[in-house]
Amino acid sequence: MRALVIGASGGIGAALVAELRARGDEVVGLSRSGDGLEVTDEASVAAALGALEPWFDLVVVATGALVIGGVGPEKTLRAVTAEGLAAQFAVNAIGPALVMKHALRLMPRDRVARLAVLSARVGSIGDNALGGWYGYRAAKAALNQLLRTAAVEAKRTHPQSVFVALHPGTVETGLAPALRAGHPAVPPAVAAGNLLRVLEGLGPEQSGGFYDWQGEVVPW
Repeated sequence: MRALVIGASGGIGAALVAELRARGDEVVGLSRSGDGLEVTDEASVAAALGALEPWFDLVVVATGALVIGGVGPEKTLRAVTAEGLAAQFAVNAIGPALVMKHALRLMPRDRVARLAVLSARVGSIGDNALGGWYGYRAAKAALNQLLRTAAVEAKRTHPQSVFVALHPGTVETGLAPALRAGHPAVPPAVAAGNLLRVLEGLGPEQSGGFYDWQGEVVPW
């Protein structure tokens, strides 16, 4: 299998690259720190992905941020700002959407090919009983809608494509201690193995879905 991991220098991204290579797969890993890839800049995304040759059987967008510019998740509506919301949407929704836009041409049309974006359970509108975290929640919810819409379009040209949003669970990464507070966390290597196991079990009929690390459907 040939795989492309965007965000390959992050905790989960690096673990995905390591796990795939350990399985004997050919992996291309791209990141901002390693390759200068800025997912919020379409010119950067177009240049980086435009330099790659098809075909990739798996594309994983493992980018994302909770704390941006030193600003953490809003606990109340009073803390919401236009700048904070824009930053969250740029990193957590727009960036992955631009990757999807330019990655589709790299995926084969004649066989099963999978594209996954790392979402989060807090992006579920139906599962939101606690409130708070306005920007991050809304950006991940937007990402889910972008992924779902891309899955519908991809089916027209890539009938065996599998586009899914994945919740990796609570992982021991530098994303933010707030994500781990009160929740048991797993090392990135374990999370990577869980995500790949889920992906392997999803077929074209599940394209456009939102799944957690156990393969269970997460409500929109």
